Amino acid sequence: MSNLGKARGADPPEPRAFLIPARVAATIPPVVKRVLLASPRGFCAGVERAVETVELALEHYNEPVYVRHQIVHNAHVVRDLEERGAIFVENENEAPEGSTIVFSAHGVAPSVFERSAARRLNTIDATCPLVTKVHVQARRYAAEGYTVVLVGHAGHEEVVGTMGEAPESIVVVESVEDVGTLPFASDAKLAYITQTTLSVDETTVIIAALRERFPTIRGPQREDICYATSNRQWAVKEMLPHVDVLLVIGSRNSSNSNRLVEVAHAAGIPAYLIDDDSDIDPSWFDGLDTAGVTSGASAPERLVERVCAWFRANGVEQIEPYRLMDEDVTFRLPVELRRELALAESQR
Repeated sequence: MSNLGKARGADPPEPRAFLIPARVAATIPPVVKRVLLASPRGFCAGVERAVETVELALEHYNEPVYVRHQIVHNAHVVRDLEERGAIFVENENEAPEGSTIVFSAHGVAPSVFERSAARRLNTIDATCPLVTKVHVQARRYAAEGYTVVLVGHAGHEEVVGTMGEAPESIVVVESVEDVGTLPFASDAKLAYITQTTLSVDETTVIIAALRERFPTIRGPQREDICYATSNRQWAVKEMLPHVDVLLVIGSRNSSNSNRLVEVAHAAGIPAYLIDDDSDIDPSWFDGLDTAGVTSGASAPERLVERVCAWFRANGVEQIEPYRLMDEDVTFRLPVELRRELALAESQR
């Protein structure tokens, strides 16, 4: 079931910004006849919160602000923040003692907080609240004596952070095949949780395999895959019958962006993951009529605008939303930053 907010209309008028003069279009053989834009797409509430956290921290502190790992998995966002003064580091030990450090939206293990405290770092936790929910579940299940099966991609930052909540009690499975190799009895005391940015369809199959092999396994009351991931996959599925090829705007290390490519491939539609318009190969559209465009949850909308500009420059006049939908989810800024900003405001 989708977690979309209120729909703003199924067939909105064509955005004027996407049109080109007829005299220009007539001189350019169009690469496709039309382009459809998926909705929803792009930034989710967790990404908006994380990026805004770094931006406000840079404005507030008169000293360098460090960010542990990429704040979100998008090269353009990281470059923009670096240009504003953010310093990205691989771990908290690279930040000077006493400095300010922001933890990324993907979450970190408790040991990261401990090491940061030992270095007297001013920490701001920009972990997405939906990831935090998974961390809480992991701690609770482990405290109750369960072995926790974490469905996710081994090595992904979110998975690494979640495993850090109870490393002796959590095992990772990435596929149905992994479920078959788990060394537990059918009645073992098990519970499962999932990474928030997985394929909805693939995860459903893996959970079904877990329940079949371990009938008593416990699971969360509500699914862990976040609303933005499921909504973007749903939007692509809805649009796929109407396109011949799909472009997904997102960085290579963006899990949710890669899942959108997989959704298209599963439906037999060619799909390409691109960082921006410079990655587009015109040969992808040979003999095709309609291209679809979407973007992962960490890709800013300006990258979609650049891709639309590329299509306009290549003779495409008809560029329009397939549907136009709102997501009405928002998250408050991290409490540490809210407290700092409120204190600064009170002292003015």
